[in-house]
Amino acid sequence: MKTQNPFTGLGVALVTPFTSEGVVDYTALRSLIEAQISGGIDFLCVLGTTAETPCLTADEKHLITRACVETVGGRVPILLGAGGNNTQAVIDGIRGADLNGIDGLLIVTPYYNKPSAEGLYQHFKAVAAATELPIVLYNVPGRTGVNLTAEITLRLASEVGNIVAVKEASGNLAQIEAIINGSPEGFDVLSGDDAITLELIGIGARGVISVVGNAYPAEFGRMVHAALEGRHDEALSVHRRFRELYHFMSVDGNPSGIKTFLACRGDIACRLRLPLVPATDATIDSINEWLKKGFEHA
Repeated sequence: MKTQNPFTGLGVALVTPFTSEGVVDYTALRSLIEAQISGGIDFLCVLGTTAETPCLTADEKHLITRACVETVGGRVPILLGAGGNNTQAVIDGIRGADLNGIDGLLIVTPYYNKPSAEGLYQHFKAVAAATELPIVLYNVPGRTGVNLTAEITLRLASEVGNIVAVKEASGNLAQIEAIINGSPEGFDVLSGDDAITLELIGIGARGVISVVGNAYPAEFGRMVHAALEGRHDEALSVHRRFRELYHFMSVDGNPSGIKTFLACRGDIACRLRLPLVPATDATIDSINEWLKKGFEHA
């Protein structure tokens, strides 16, 4: 029996704010979460790429997770990033973690060691067997160096009951469409790229795990929900206002773009952990010019 997928609509990949001393700013983190929920998000993604997770300690990951669970208080589902490139370590981490209040796990394709297609299948199958929580696959070959093909995604979707969705960030529209067209009932595709979310929903995706939603949850959510409900003209109108923001999010990398944008707006301090650095001065100037115009005039 297929586990139900609680992750559709607008999910936001939460950033991790830091203080001037370089430690996690839990006050700012809680404020960001409240802003997301007030903005009407459908679920929250914690400890994903945008959270600078590779630069966090094990203790920080635990404390961030608990702070998110406590702040959310069951108001929206929480999807927790828990992937890695050592299958047994991922399994041990899941079994040893405090997952109270967590509604599902985001598991990225193993990076650096570049497993074969069969290796990917066996990895995800083994990880899924270690928990009863819903699993969302995460395919982002630009970061991991390996692509989770449509064939393997659909094999996992059909054979593993608690694998309920894939966050697709390959940018390969033909591959994504093949997954959508071949998916069994109860398995969903989520966009992993803000800029093509409208297009992917148009061919059957059921939502997005968004970066820009950190800054504009209500507005980006309006686009997502309008698209899901077939109000194409409304969705397209909002999407067009985001075009320049999509560029700001990616031109100097993620999460450098979104943290710089939030800092320019006064929401958080622009502090990242090496090897990540803030966006360039040119990008900051462009962001400030855009902010002067305002979202409604973009």
